[in-house]
Amino acid sequence: MITTALTELLGIRVPVVQGGMQWVGKPPLPAAVSNAGGLGLITALTQPNPEALRTVIRETRVATDKPFGVNLTILPSINPPDYEGFARVAVEEGVKIFETAGNNPGKLIEFFKSHGCIVIHKCTTIRHAKSAERLGVDVVSIDGFECAGHPGEEDIGGIVLLARAAQELKIPYIASGGIGDGRGLAACLALGAAGVNMGTRFMCTVESPIHQNIKEKIVASTEYDTTHIFRTLNNTSRVFKNAVSQQVVAIERRPGGAKFEDVRDLVAGARGRIVFENGDPDYGIWTAGLVLGLIKDIPTCEELLSRIEREAEEIINGMAKLVKAKAKL
Repeated sequence: MITTALTELLGIRVPVVQGGMQWVGKPPLPAAVSNAGGLGLITALTQPNPEALRTVIRETRVATDKPFGVNLTILPSINPPDYEGFARVAVEEGVKIFETAGNNPGKLIEFFKSHGCIVIHKCTTIRHAKSAERLGVDVVSIDGFECAGHPGEEDIGGIVLLARAAQELKIPYIASGGIGDGRGLAACLALGAAGVNMGTRFMCTVESPIHQNIKEKIVASTEYDTTHIFRTLNNTSRVFKNAVSQQVVAIERRPGGAKFEDVRDLVAGARGRIVFENGDPDYGIWTAGLVLGLIKDIPTCEELLSRIEREAEEIINGMAKLVKAKAKL
């Protein structure tokens, strides 16, 4: 059993957090992750309104008596969601663990902390991580360039980011991006992390609520099957390389560049949701990380976390054998 600051803070057995993922963080997945010893997260904005979130929190609580949390990501939007309503409902329902992400999370963090909640905030730079630390978060989740979704604009990989976090942060941090097995967990612990966050890997589990075709597509893919969109719009996002994302990249590369309006219909969130519902990987944009190259099966969450735990323990014990006592003169 691996004990870290994360497992002790959250009351979980395995130092693994299931990342908040749009259209994926529905009750069956977070409940299964929590039952398997990790921390499952419901994605608030997958729900149409705060009252719908209340319902899925109750559904998740029926399915697990273990700790679980809610992800609330602040996204740039013409018509922003009712963030305060989502936060209020989750607290009213007794949720004590939150993952926040996005810009200007100060008000949300203050609200959660005023109600005695634990806050994990996702960051892509050490600068933002230190800012979150000053705002009072309990844990920061460090997203390296390998991650699915938004890796920031600095293109810094996880190894350097985690080592820099060890130099700069006073609070625990976890690693996100490129982790899919026990070797990754052990490596991140060696870099000072208290655990890991996994998104794409959990998409490809039995309990994940996405279409079986997409899970099989993930297994068949490699680390070469992602691409970046929105690079020229300074809002980089790593997504699965398919017909739609390649079209977006081509538009961005046109002479004179592109505006968001030029790709709006291609990147519509509704199309991404339908990918997970109808199983057509080319229907819309969907996020996936470089960890694609490590995913070779579709296990249950219990099988996955047990395997990761066992592998990490074996690797950590094996590493200890590399240290030999110096001979006394």
